[in-house]
Amino acid sequence: MTVVSQENHDDTVVVTPLLQDAVDAEPADQECTERVVINISGLRFETQLKTLSRFPATLLGDPRKRMRFFDPLRNEYFFDRNRPSFDAVLYYYQSGGRLRRPLSVPVDIFLEELRFYELDEEVIEMFREDEGLAREEDRPLPNNVYQRQLWLLFEYPESSGPARINAIVSVMVILISIIIFCLETLPEFREVPAVPANPANGSAHGQEPSPFTDPFFMVETLCIVWFSFEFTMRFLSCPSKAAFFKNIMNLIDVVAIAPYFITLGLDLAEHQGSSQQAASLAILRVIRLVRVFRIFKLSRHSKGLQILGQTLHASLRELGLLIFFLIIGVVLFSSSVYFAEAEDPESVFTSIPDAFWWAVVTMTTVGYGDMYPTTIGGKFVGSLCAIAGVLTIALPVPVIVSNFNYFYHRENEDEENVLYVHVTCGQQQQPSSRECDSIKSDQSPSKTESSQGSDDLEALTYPNITPVETYVARLTDV
Repeated sequence: MTVVSQENHDDTVVVTPLLQDAVDAEPADQECTERVVINISGLRFETQLKTLSRFPATLLGDPRKRMRFFDPLRNEYFFDRNRPSFDAVLYYYQSGGRLRRPLSVPVDIFLEELRFYELDEEVIEMFREDEGLAREEDRPLPNNVYQRQLWLLFEYPESSGPARINAIVSVMVILISIIIFCLETLPEFREVPAVPANPANGSAHGQEPSPFTDPFFMVETLCIVWFSFEFTMRFLSCPSKAAFFKNIMNLIDVVAIAPYFITLGLDLAEHQGSSQQAASLAILRVIRLVRVFRIFKLSRHSKGLQILGQTLHASLRELGLLIFFLIIGVVLFSSSVYFAEAEDPESVFTSIPDAFWWAVVTMTTVGYGDMYPTTIGGKFVGSLCAIAGVLTIALPVPVIVSNFNYFYHRENEDEENVLYVHVTCGQQQQPSSRECDSIKSDQSPSKTESSQGSDDLEALTYPNITPVETYVARLTDV
């Protein structure tokens, strides 16, 4: 593309008629008709300026941003970037916002190209969702320095050494609490002899020992003290109180702490004789059973449990299909075995609901042996039930395993790419590390910028100026 012609190396600049007409034309008409050449590592692309101006916030759509890559000698923009990726980038401008990744370009390279050309973050996030990638997690931090340190100490074990030590202590306390929960059900610890009420007078009756002197109760109290302290510190230092209680892990913490205080109140009421013993024992059994959910507190410090939870959440549809298939098989084969065994007077299948248990055990290939068919027809039905159970369970399992592999590799890849965002109140938000890198790259002058300092200044002064006008104006000044 010839922009100017110079004869005999004189200082006189001769502008071609077509270029002169373009300069004298209206800015709107010129923008509609003017074409621009983009060179991607030697591969030239040609498009119109109005196509690029559809997205003025991007690198190619903003005249100020793309001016840094303009080559006045060749009258083109030069980018030393990935060639196949630019096909999709240019199609994004031409189609008005549709983004399609070329099959020959890996996802990570294509994401780097999208960020280089400064496409909208919403477009990048939609692309990541379409590709099945995880959304980049921004971990908010409190604005206050002391609250931030406490939040990092109790919430993110990987943030520092003391936070890692605090996580180890928390895991140890959780394990001790679970061990105590299991040991106190042993018969030798459950049957406590009664303490005589008045041994000096030789009284025959005795009273139950106080539960507050029980060693298990003392250890449980120490564990609850740590849980309460940890929960209080995290609540006081969290960046958002509303988001704090929306987190399922914090609700698990509440469930792990609350049974102790409810049990303590019931024990005090029972010790004073102000409640019925039968009702209080039934309530205590239910409340003590809730303590077993304390084991889920380990998922806060265990990547494996987190991956398992994410896998189950992502595989809810497959699990629903599995349960639905099992229900159909249970109803079908329990009915079949009941009628197949109906002529046998010693049959254990007295009704179809009683045969539900046998169908579930057989389809899951457990086979307790407490219920089994004895006739030839019943055995045939049992064989079909076992084969159908194997197929029913085997079909959705590969999908669940695939989800587990995906979340496992994603956690390993994204473990080092975590962004901590400082939450401010009424202040300008601090730029992230990626934004800082882009600012540094914008501030670092390149060879093209050093040779076009006046061009950039003129482009900043007149934002609607085009590369051709800038080049012509520079030659005219010379």
